[in-house]
Amino acid sequence: MNPQRPAPHGWLILDKPRGLGSTQAVSAVKRVLRQGGYAKTKVGHGGTLDPLAEGVLPIALGEATKLAGRMLESDKIYAFTIQLGEETDTLDTEGEVIERSDRRPPMAAIAAVLDHFTGEIEQVPPAYSAVKIDGKRAYDRARAGEEVPMKTRAVTIHSLGFVGERDDAELRSAFATTAGRPDPYDAQAPLELADSVTLVAHVSKGTYIRSLARDIARALGSVGHVTYLRRIKAGPFREEQAISLDKLEEIAKGAAIENLLLPLEAGLDDIPALQLDPDSAQAVRQGRVLSGLPHADGLHLATLDDVPVALMELCGGTAKVVRGFNLPDVAE
Repeated sequence: MNPQRPAPHGWLILDKPRGLGSTQAVSAVKRVLRQGGYAKTKVGHGGTLDPLAEGVLPIALGEATKLAGRMLESDKIYAFTIQLGEETDTLDTEGEVIERSDRRPPMAAIAAVLDHFTGEIEQVPPAYSAVKIDGKRAYDRARAGEEVPMKTRAVTIHSLGFVGERDDAELRSAFATTAGRPDPYDAQAPLELADSVTLVAHVSKGTYIRSLARDIARALGSVGHVTYLRRIKAGPFREEQAISLDKLEEIAKGAAIENLLLPLEAGLDDIPALQLDPDSAQAVRQGRVLSGLPHADGLHLATLDDVPVALMELCGGTAKVVRGFNLPDVAE
């Protein structure tokens, strides 16, 4: 009988296909680990993707699950298509049409209106969303036929533009197309009316792309809903790092997970490192405070021989443990 493989720690970045829920994706990872002979492993995801959405879904394994909450707080980048002329109750293709409009805006008008949806904006989440109202999910109330009063929330749209725009560093590698942004003030530009438009948005946590699509369509004097939604970046993770379900299945057939796994610290690429010696690493693992450090204030990743030991908050030369990691290679 083959010996059991040790539980892995780190990130699997899935390219989630349309039709698969985030919880189902977690279950799929648990299954392939089990079939691949790995010890029981804690698995979680770093930010829900609707079943109708596709793209980057970070899956945390082992000690990396302690960082999954940070993914929920991170920015995301989405590509999405707005179908103009029909609004559905779910604001996507799953719902029933509740309003129609024959008005189709010129492309130049779309370009002009996008600026009004950039920066900090107020947004009403969809009634069919996971927002809790009096302890119950909004989508459960909506499906039960209840009137769902959704409260306005503030979110930040860091950038919003047509696919192919290259003026935002976060978007430069996202798409290779060359479609430019129409100049809304060019009197010589042809009046091209749009039935649909595909955009890219770099947004803060809590932003609902379906709500953004609805509001853009209404600002254009029409109505609309999302027909395509792809997450191309979640926190530090990009679609270039994502693997397909077919690739994931190779683990179940005996492929080494190390070839697909990103290290725990890949989820902390914006956090400076704090190198520890064995004595200070032992102190940190015991939850003790480190003093007299010359490092700048803020969050640091404490490591011993490049192995993560803890996430620590530094203030005035003193470091306190925020989250400890129990990785097997850390010296006792």
